[in-house]
Amino acid sequence: MSTIIVRDFREADAIQLNDVALAAFLQFENQYSDWPAMANGVSKMSELAESGEIIVAEDDARIVGGVVYVSGGKPKAAYFDQSWPIIRMLVVTPAGRGRGIGRRLTEECIERARRDRAPLIALHTTPIMTVAQPMYLRMGFELIRNSPPIFGVPYAVYTKSL
Repeated sequence: MSTIIVRDFREADAIQLNDVALAAFLQFENQYSDWPAMANGVSKMSELAESGEIIVAEDDARIVGGVVYVSGGKPKAAYFDQSWPIIRMLVVTPAGRGRGIGRRLTEECIERARRDRAPLIALHTTPIMTVAQPMYLRMGFELIRNSPPIFGVPYAVYTKSL
């Protein structure tokens, strides 16, 4: 088995990352009330480099996962405290799942929050994400409050003390 490399996003990764994000969300196509709108947003993940630090997981020169770390004080959704650093859009290709890639990307975000001397890190997720949500709970994230649904899918905010 090859080695997964976790590194900072480069502009040349944009097309691959966007494809990975869409592939990662495709399993939820029937859960969102407006899948075309959701897919349109997800397929532009690389644009989040304008507001946060994108971290990618690479396997044999192919992007197999990605996540966005948004530091405290940077603009983010209103359901987050603006001073909190957050984890956004954790995605792993279907073929890459079960290899610890999501955990490694989440841990990298936690390390960046520690680098920034943040007291906690936040994210929002949904019960339909039956792999990611339990992983976050195992990693020590705790439910804070519900957040607005996204195209009919319930979401909630979670934080982890650092």
